[in-house]
Amino acid sequence: MLSKLRHILPVVVMLLAGLTSSLTLAEDLPKRKSGLWELKMTTANMPAGMGPMQTCVDEKSDDLTQQQTQGQMKKACGESRMQRDGDRVLVHSVCRFDKFTTTTDAVFTGHFDSSYRGDIKTTFNPPMAGRKETQMIIEAKWLGPCKAGQKPGDVMINGQTVSRAATGAAGQGR
Repeated sequence: MLSKLRHILPVVVMLLAGLTSSLTLAEDLPKRKSGLWELKMTTANMPAGMGPMQTCVDEKSDDLTQQQTQGQMKKACGESRMQRDGDRVLVHSVCRFDKFTTTTDAVFTGHFDSSYRGDIKTTFNPPMAGRKETQMIIEAKWLGPCKAGQKPGDVMINGQTVSRAATGAAGQGR
């Protein structure tokens, strides 16, 4: 069962990270500022995973991420909605991965031109590796312009760069 968690949890995490990009692109929702963003993901009661992730974004790369994330969400998620509620963005989804159904509720707050935070609760049915739910916090902040040599769509994780713009594979780690 632990091996299932190791294979499925990264997919859930990447969809959630993609969701943060998608929510910033919907017409009536706040937009992320172009440049270099750092995302820190903390999951309660889980060992530390990957370190902070940095991504170089512009409108085109965020649009590509949104399109591919929405495609993945449509395939896996029978229910998915995002809506603005005052200064908050609320997200709800029900998705199926392998034999697991995940229900995610998230609240995003902040100023999307400088920083935002996502508080995310996901439940698993049946429990995944003995876990019925996880709680994740995503803290994102704008660091400034992208670094020399970076292209919009580039993602840096643990010192390695994945060029989503070059591969056309937004949301798919290589």
